[in-house]
Amino acid sequence: MQRHEFRPGRLIAGLAVLGAAVVYAGDTAGSWHTPWYTVFPVVFGGLVLASVVSAADYLIRRRRSARSASRENTGAPASTSGSQAMR
Repeated sequence: MQRHEFRPGRLIAGLAVLGAAVVYAGDTAGSWHTPWYTVFPVVFGGLVLASVVSAADYLIRRRRSARSASRENTGAPASTSGSQAMR
């Protein structure tokens, strides 16, 4: 049993922000020199990629749920005789 659904867009957004943090951590530690404006393309590029992946994931989930719903509704109703009284 899953606790929650897997959301790949959130994973990519988190990795983009984590990548920016690693770049600045390396700059702070003195491993390399990073200009201050480097974070903008890394974070914004990651957010754009995350939005594209989230949109694709949404369309795939929507199509999959529509397909499964159409398969479930193909059978006859439980009672076709009409003898069930509406309450």
